[in-house]
Amino acid sequence: MTLRAFFFVVLWISAVNAAPPGATPLSPPAPPKSVAPHVPANWKVGVAVAKVTPQKMLFMAGYASRNKPAEGKVQDLFAKALALQDEQGNKLVFVTLDLIGVPQLLRHAVAERAEKEFKLPQANLVMNASHTHSGPSLRTTPLTEKDLDNPKAKDSWEYTQKLQNDIIGIIGKALAEVQPARLTWNKARCGFAMNRRRDYTLPPDHPNANKAPNPNGPVDHEVPALRVEAPDGTLRATLFGYACHNTSLGFYNFCGDYAGFAQEYLQEHRPGFTALFLMGCGADQNPYPRRSDVVPGITDLELSMQHGRSLSNAVEMALVVNPRSVAGPIRAAYEEIILDYAKPGREPHPYPVQVIKLGKDLTFITLGSEVVVDYSLRFKREFAGEAGVWVAGYSNDYTGYVPSLRVLKEGGYEAAAGWAESVEDRIAKKVHEMHALLSK
Repeated sequence: MTLRAFFFVVLWISAVNAAPPGATPLSPPAPPKSVAPHVPANWKVGVAVAKVTPQKMLFMAGYASRNKPAEGKVQDLFAKALALQDEQGNKLVFVTLDLIGVPQLLRHAVAERAEKEFKLPQANLVMNASHTHSGPSLRTTPLTEKDLDNPKAKDSWEYTQKLQNDIIGIIGKALAEVQPARLTWNKARCGFAMNRRRDYTLPPDHPNANKAPNPNGPVDHEVPALRVEAPDGTLRATLFGYACHNTSLGFYNFCGDYAGFAQEYLQEHRPGFTALFLMGCGADQNPYPRRSDVVPGITDLELSMQHGRSLSNAVEMALVVNPRSVAGPIRAAYEEIILDYAKPGREPHPYPVQVIKLGKDLTFITLGSEVVVDYSLRFKREFAGEAGVWVAGYSNDYTGYVPSLRVLKEGGYEAAAGWAESVEDRIAKKVHEMHALLSK
């Protein structure tokens, strides 16, 4: 190639890659800069990640109609651990999973091992699942002789046993590699979640009485985000949340759905940065628009990616706008309360309730299983004050839907588990009790 030809090739490549007229130019490389330099970097934080995409095409979780194993992978699935240590040496670990849920036996096994191996109090461990319906089916009950000839049961059991070891591995690594850090938090909003139940306030003869979703139904569009900075301002990690089912997709491919894409987009141009998703109270929330043929020419995968981009954009704003400092100490409480079923003779369920306070700045309330949005809205209202309130469902247990009293009386899919009418009252009383205990 002549020098003249080479020159024109370089010009052509530059023109192709240049921003179009009027577009914001790319920022030149610059040293890290803190969004809150006035906040002391007096935390220690560690992060660890393990890829948990199945090596086999396992049967998938989330839809009862599925009748065959997965056919492929669109996106890897991950287990991630965020370890926080305050100035007094108290430790807290969040484990987030791109999976359907956290079976209670898995929580128990991991919490017991983490306490024994790392001296981590069981109350100071949060295990939360994104509830993607594009992940593998889990099994925590040991195999019987009958199961030994059942590849579906055997593969699921082996996967779940490996998963337990992977989780212990990242907890240990995150705790062992804590480094000085600055913590801030704030929240933004994202609007694709909509209440998926019908409008029970409409009279039976109304033309929309039996139609869902309900644009007027309760939602929680807040996107809280915890920002983890190195002392020099380098963004190291974020823990962010949203309250919406990960059900954009219905295919037979492993994928984190919108939450997986949101994490991917946040990490895309940030080497060494980790984004962790904490699922909120999204039991009665679905992403809309949803599924193929709703938007002409757009597939459900494209919709999932769009929702992921919307959520990641909200997180980007929460990470930089009006940062609120987060100080210690870490205080945590965890208890499994007894929830009764309405049907006589049915065994009650030990249900996990957890409250964590980071000083006077941020309070986490985590609830087990698929919790409807009423709980999040209620606790944010009842505990509104100096500290931010962050409510997460799908934590430490996966036993079915947990309705509020309103949803239970209305009926419908989210009320089908058959809990007694005391369900919301018992959960709320325990949350208030723990909150008061930790506030002393």
